[in-house]
Amino acid sequence: MTKSVYSGTTPAEQSISNLNRRQLLCGSLGAAALAGMATNSKVAAADKAVTKGRISQSVVFWCFNVAGEEWSLDKTCEITAQLGGKSVELVDPADWGTLKKHNLVCAIAPNGMPGAPFMKGLNNPVYHEEVITRTKKMIDSCSDAGFKNVIAFTGFKWKDAEDPNSGEISLEEGMANCVTGLKKLAAYAERKNVTVCLEHLNTRDDTHPMKGHPGYQGDDVDQVADMLRSVGSDNVKLLFDIYHVQVMNGDVMRRIDQMKDIIGHVHTAGCPGRGELDDTQEVQFAPIMRKLLDIDYKGFVGQEFIPTRDPLQGLTEAMKICDV
Repeated sequence: MTKSVYSGTTPAEQSISNLNRRQLLCGSLGAAALAGMATNSKVAAADKAVTKGRISQSVVFWCFNVAGEEWSLDKTCEITAQLGGKSVELVDPADWGTLKKHNLVCAIAPNGMPGAPFMKGLNNPVYHEEVITRTKKMIDSCSDAGFKNVIAFTGFKWKDAEDPNSGEISLEEGMANCVTGLKKLAAYAERKNVTVCLEHLNTRDDTHPMKGHPGYQGDDVDQVADMLRSVGSDNVKLLFDIYHVQVMNGDVMRRIDQMKDIIGHVHTAGCPGRGELDDTQEVQFAPIMRKLLDIDYKGFVGQEFIPTRDPLQGLTEAMKICDV
């Protein structure tokens, strides 16, 4: 079974991010929710979720690769295609053949960093050589495949990303280091016609290793946006994650307007809790999707919620809501 790129399980990674796929849902989501998740990989034609298609929708593989039965990549692709999605994302190049078999693309590729890829980032020059080398390799793969985006992260604020007691990199220094690293990547990405999208993450939710990331330095979307603009490249943009923005900053639709020049990719998840996009959430996603159309956003919207019930039903509902 193909594993998600977010499933690193070295002892150091487990001690900080605890990313074992089973543990991602145990406790916080509950055994009852896992027991109720669907096992049927087929979607009837009548259940096709995307009919308008004005929003290009993608499914983020790791969310469903940890959800109870652990959907295989092939199953995820099959369901995505049948629902009307165009992409399964954050998939390693070694598995892109599976995407192509289902006539799907990888809307945004991982950066190639092992383990928890958001920990060791561009804010720390100690990691620059590895992060830049691995990201350039992924840019090459995307260029060869005709895929457009590669993800990037600021990284954790600690001098040793895996040790909170190692001292902190100041915000000013961390953002300056990010600009330095991103400028190096920008020059390469421009030649390859690929865009590097840096993701803003929340640090407020400490209840679950993938609901929040205490210690992540790029947790203020306004500061991240300013930093990205200072890079000065159309090939370096923002991964605007609606869930993380709502947790940290709020005022989502106004920020979409303000950041329309730098948004390169979008993620969804219900808030609070990073669950389904249903009526228990504080965010209404249909108006947000219409706002994306208003700003003439042409990129993908990736469904990145963690299922708490039947994942097929939840994904179908989410894609219908976003099909405005």
